[in-house]
Amino acid sequence: MSYQFWRSTRVLDQLNEEAQATLELVELGAFGDIKAVELPYGQKRALEIATTIALKPRLMLLDEPTQGMSAEDVGTVTDLIKRVVEGRTIVMVEHNLNVVATLADTITVLNRGEVLAEGDYDTVSTNPSVMEAYMGTTDAA
Repeated sequence: MSYQFWRSTRVLDQLNEEAQATLELVELGAFGDIKAVELPYGQKRALEIATTIALKPRLMLLDEPTQGMSAEDVGTVTDLIKRVVEGRTIVMVEHNLNVVATLADTITVLNRGEVLAEGDYDTVSTNPSVMEAYMGTTDAA
């Protein structure tokens, strides 16, 4: 029923249960009657993810989903992403290394459009090329 927003309320009401279940999944169930503009920043990001997963994608692209968030909101969104990943592939650009370490199965580090390293967090985080490019040193200390 995508793009059928002009249909009668009676017809659209059949989507309410599914919409509420999606809000519950992202821990926004209690906020169904609140306008999006009135939600705090972290909850707006959760709502963005909810509107995406409502479309039942197999692939999600997330561009810095935790940018500009407080530590508490970062944790909430990270947990949320962990919950919605089942059955989906998520490609994410993220600079918060704690989020990357928590979520990523495979990490690809780019520098000026070139792949510097690829692998799991431990492999990539100790790669001398990555350390040089992003920390200015190859020392692990």
